[in-house]
Amino acid sequence: MNGPALWGYAAGQYHEYAINRDSYKERNGHWAVVDVPRQYRINTIHAALLHTGKVLLVAGSGNNAKNFKAKSFRTVLWDPVKNTFKNIPTPKDLFCAGHAQLADGKLLVAGGTQRYEKLEGDITKAGGLMVVHNEDPDKPVTLPAGTRFTGRSNGKTFESKDALLVPRARKTGEGADVRVTASTARVYVEALEKGREHETGTTDNYRVDGLTGDDARNVYGIANKLSFDKKDFQGIRDAYEFDPVAERYITVDPMEEARWYPTLTMLQDGRILSVSGLDEIGQVVPGKNEVYDPATKRWSYLPKERFFPTYPALFLTDGGKIFYTGSNAGYGPADRGRVPGVWDVESNEFTEVPGIGDPDLLETSMSVLLPPAQEQRYMVLGGGGVGEDRRSTARTRIVDLHDEEPRFRDGPDLYAKVRYPSSVILPDDTVLTTNGSGDYRGRSDSNVLRAELFDARDDSTRPVADPLVGRNYHSGALLLPDGRVMTFGSDSLFADKDNTRMGTFQQQIDLYSPPYLFREDRPEIKDGTPRTVALGGDTTYTVQSAEPLARARLIRPGSFTHVTNVEQRSIALDMKVAQDGRVTLTLPKDPSLVPPGWYMLTVVDRKGTPSEAVWVKVPVAEDLR
Repeated sequence: MNGPALWGYAAGQYHEYAINRDSYKERNGHWAVVDVPRQYRINTIHAALLHTGKVLLVAGSGNNAKNFKAKSFRTVLWDPVKNTFKNIPTPKDLFCAGHAQLADGKLLVAGGTQRYEKLEGDITKAGGLMVVHNEDPDKPVTLPAGTRFTGRSNGKTFESKDALLVPRARKTGEGADVRVTASTARVYVEALEKGREHETGTTDNYRVDGLTGDDARNVYGIANKLSFDKKDFQGIRDAYEFDPVAERYITVDPMEEARWYPTLTMLQDGRILSVSGLDEIGQVVPGKNEVYDPATKRWSYLPKERFFPTYPALFLTDGGKIFYTGSNAGYGPADRGRVPGVWDVESNEFTEVPGIGDPDLLETSMSVLLPPAQEQRYMVLGGGGVGEDRRSTARTRIVDLHDEEPRFRDGPDLYAKVRYPSSVILPDDTVLTTNGSGDYRGRSDSNVLRAELFDARDDSTRPVADPLVGRNYHSGALLLPDGRVMTFGSDSLFADKDNTRMGTFQQQIDLYSPPYLFREDRPEIKDGTPRTVALGGDTTYTVQSAEPLARARLIRPGSFTHVTNVEQRSIALDMKVAQDGRVTLTLPKDPSLVPPGWYMLTVVDRKGTPSEAVWVKVPVAEDLR
């Protein structure tokens, strides 16, 4: 009596039947929903696989201003094998931080949110940037939150929202030639009262209320326009190491710069490079990059500056330099820092790599170091225009850095024009790419429920099982040790095609089982206790396999946020198979190819079926310590 409804029901039933047939799963894989108890459901913004096999899920305030105001910051630790969960106390708002694996297996998390953005219509008090100067070469000055600044010309008073340390002035020369250069620090200030009459339109010098004598003369503020203009998110300097064994955050020294949306990338000696982000007053950090030393727990600036937009995709190359693919996520001018190239961190030289397709559609694109890492081929997938631009692209671009003159060329198109695709390297040398949206943050019901496998051996691609839910902004994916892939997050602006209903954050976690998990036999590493193997060293396992073994891979655990996962890489190992089932594997000697840390080691048979991974720790190379 209701034909269309009946047909819709029948079609749905048939679809469920079809995707659950063994023959379908053997070809296309299968998706399943993780059962997450309500008390552990969070707005997962960041996810990292730890060497314990557990996954750290970080929301912080979860892009929820009410949570931020209430100081409700969330982290959950998930065990995919037991499907158990644990709430982890979260010290600061780590929403939109950067993170990277450390050589000892801890996860470095740096930056986050100091203040949420305010749109012009939401701003009730005039505010902006106050640059505080200190001309005293003998002592620094500490100003608490709530310090008031009064304009010498305009007579208007503004109040700082955060504490501020202004270093001592710099003194050079001697005697009559002595010269003092004032130091500066920046802080966000707001008017004491609401109303347009409190905004300013010109530059003014501000006295610091409460200071007397020499301090009142030496310390002062200078501000330009303090207005009702839109205020972007503001970052924090705080940094932490998450200990996977103790399962807690450990405070380390803060960064030199506040950063919101930074990228953290490991260098070959185990130090961590921190780049870009929005600073403490909501501006893109102007090229001041820094390095974290895990031995001292301290940060230090690079001697020279280089500008990148926020969350730039920065990969350690096999020459020890950094390759910027052009992928980024969110903030920065359209005409600066957008060109791909190889960056020598030591000399600060930057060699552009030409030829990338759709160069104005690289924001919210995904970048991957294709397997195996020895070949140094990189792929950039999808992307969109700067900011809230409605444009997106299905283009993929591939470059081989081993070419005499590296140049991007087009790869096979993606399943659709998408921003925010998530790509994961699998142990069989394929790359799973899934989801994304055609418009900014899934606007106008533009989520794409598609997935595909790219084969790095012949640059071919084919569709696989469709994802269960849409995923766009604030989503991601990680490879697990058993060969499955988890997907998480999604933060749509709207929930309908006409953009009239506000979207809700997608808290569902899904698991994709690739086709190789539906074959009858799978190799098994019998003695898989975690072990340490030096660069260039050998390690031997007993492997049970019905099929001859074809290759072995060392896969670095992923650390994913905002279409950025510069950690993941799959490294080919030399393999010798004895008749008694003993398999000897040899690691490469190059520390820039195999940066220190924990890795998943897997063997793959001739059908492309991988074993479940075992954990191997690669220490810092002796000559780099």
